[in-house]
Amino acid sequence: MNATAPTSAAHEQHWLSFRIGAQLYATPLADVSEVIRDGDLTPVPGAAADLLGVRHLRGRIVPVMDGRRRLGLPPSPAADPLTVRIVMLAHAGQQVGLLVDAVGELLGRDGREIAPPPPGRADRRDDPVSGVLAWQGGFVALLDVRRLCRLGGENGDVA
Repeated sequence: MNATAPTSAAHEQHWLSFRIGAQLYATPLADVSEVIRDGDLTPVPGAAADLLGVRHLRGRIVPVMDGRRRLGLPPSPAADPLTVRIVMLAHAGQQVGLLVDAVGELLGRDGREIAPPPPGRADRRDDPVSGVLAWQGGFVALLDVRRLCRLGGENGDVA
């Protein structure tokens, strides 16, 4: 996402916010296919540390990532099981689930400026934070779904 490009689509963009630990994150609403309750996952031997496992979802096998591990956050006490959700993200024909502590509200830009990621973050090619948005006295880290889910280029292959 280009934080300085003032296009009409950028003015109309909405994000779904969610909490992981104490931080608020958001992904473009256009990349969210649904939000589901946490459920049974089948572990995948030898998988990346942030891949919790796979899950059947309406005939598809979908990988589910641990949002906390993927974003490099320290382990913390288990979140309230009544609020934990899996945000199903879709990009280039691929679906990936992201385990989050709680789903928040729908955010709109509403004239607010999107700031670039904090210094040092943009240097990392795989860093999913594409920008930050001021929100209710704090900020929301905006995530790039392709980088967050480690999805490849045109084919949408899971990297």
